[in-house]
Amino acid sequence: MTEKELIQKIKRNHTIRLVHLYYEKFQVRVLKRGTLKNHILIKYLLKDLFLYFLVLFFLFFMIFFVNQILLTVEDLLAKSAPFSDVMRIMFYSLPFIIAQSAPFATLVGFLMSLGAMMSSNEILIYRAAGLSFFKLLIPVFLLGLFISIGSFFVNDYLLPLGKIKYNKLMREIMNSTPSIELESNSVKRLDSSSIVIGEVSGNKVSDVVIFDSKDEKDRIIVAGNSVLTGAKAEGVLMQFDMQDTDVLSIDVNNRNNYDVLSSDRTVMNVFDSTFLGNYSRSAGEMTTYDLTKSISKMKAEKSENPSTLRKLNLWVMEWHKKFAIPFGSIFFAILAFSLAFQFGKHNGQMIGLFLGIVICVLYWAVQIIGQLMVTKVGLNPFWCIWTPNMVIGVFGLVFFINLLRK
Repeated sequence: MTEKELIQKIKRNHTIRLVHLYYEKFQVRVLKRGTLKNHILIKYLLKDLFLYFLVLFFLFFMIFFVNQILLTVEDLLAKSAPFSDVMRIMFYSLPFIIAQSAPFATLVGFLMSLGAMMSSNEILIYRAAGLSFFKLLIPVFLLGLFISIGSFFVNDYLLPLGKIKYNKLMREIMNSTPSIELESNSVKRLDSSSIVIGEVSGNKVSDVVIFDSKDEKDRIIVAGNSVLTGAKAEGVLMQFDMQDTDVLSIDVNNRNNYDVLSSDRTVMNVFDSTFLGNYSRSAGEMTTYDLTKSISKMKAEKSENPSTLRKLNLWVMEWHKKFAIPFGSIFFAILAFSLAFQFGKHNGQMIGLFLGIVICVLYWAVQIIGQLMVTKVGLNPFWCIWTPNMVIGVFGLVFFINLLRK
């Protein structure tokens, strides 16, 4: 095969094995005349990276999807919720799963792809063709940016839409099948209340103890046989119809001041916000534009009410999450590029898989801790949400600078 024929075959197939052959047969001419086109190598690099990303995306997608089934769908089916509604719940959960899967797939997929190239010495061909590590980083960065933009669209538009549909359907399911929230001999936390549930049979409960704290009153409600039914009133999700009820109401500011009430029958309304939440639900159902307007309006009011400040802090956290999670793909792309060339010389694909999974677990843990610090402690949302990305970015730059010095 002549040099001209081999170049034409490379252009048609974009196969790296042909580039190897070309380099071996016409090494001097490649360096001298620059016949080998860089865009062929870049195109091959992008195709390989994207292929690995897709494979790992479906892997993480299935992990999160199965986890969603175990957490939500299994419980709904066990409590005889309509099968069609359960399938719709799964469908409305997909945007959240997609948004979570994309950054992790970027890290592990890029690590495995670049690690495999490093182990098979394919990177030497890129270097021999005159492509420096900095030039190779550009397509990797751009692909990470492309993935981030797609993930941001899902996170900013499809995810709020999915949450609106999800919450609406969950209200309907709970209203028609309220027993899905009942479990024998368990304790359930509902907003400001804790409910101790006895034996459950269908929608009937043998005994109930409720601890409630609201409006500077501590209440203890003890009831005998109770029935949980759906409700038709707006904002009311379900009702507890309780028999032989005793209520102890204690003034928080004066414990010696209390009231005791007894009743043969008491009906307690359970509001939908109790199950589906107040703060994160509202913020999660908004796009970035709507959420920005709402936050600006809340800041303009300058309220000193602790509950309002806590709500503002939670909404600001949701705003940062809309950017930090999808654009984490860019930080992961830089880190994957640096790590693969540092540690992928021998068996780079397996090392990339191992490193990627370890980093994903650590990243996920720090992300969860950051959200807990905002919701429970009230720390600054910016630092709590962006710290994982910042740490990934710093390590990526440090490893990349070290790579350039070699």
